[in-house]
Amino acid sequence: MAYDNYMADRLRNLLREKSIYFEEKKMMGGLCFMVDEKMCFGLMSDKYADTSLLMCRVGPENYESALQKPHCSKMNFTGRAMKGFVFVSAEGLDTEKDLEEWVQPCLDYNPLAKKSKMR
Repeated sequence: MAYDNYMADRLRNLLREKSIYFEEKKMMGGLCFMVDEKMCFGLMSDKYADTSLLMCRVGPENYESALQKPHCSKMNFTGRAMKGFVFVSAEGLDTEKDLEEWVQPCLDYNPLAKKSKMR
């Protein structure tokens, strides 16, 4: 399974409701939402379940507190966790309020995040 299209639509609608300009890029087998040309959050398939994971770029300052929340785990692609990034399982994103509570910290951190070097 790739990322969940319904979840992608929910994320698009949330950003549109907030009047935030964004771009989408297919990356790492998922879908990344870019705000101000920086990765803000994204969707990836959960290799252990038939659902998607929300990848949240919460920043290093909010990393530990994010990990204390239910349905949240370290983002780990290569055997090492990426500090400042977390995964949220689909169970933690049932309602629009749940989704908003994970997306807003990503949007708050976005102005502080560094842009990736374009290749």
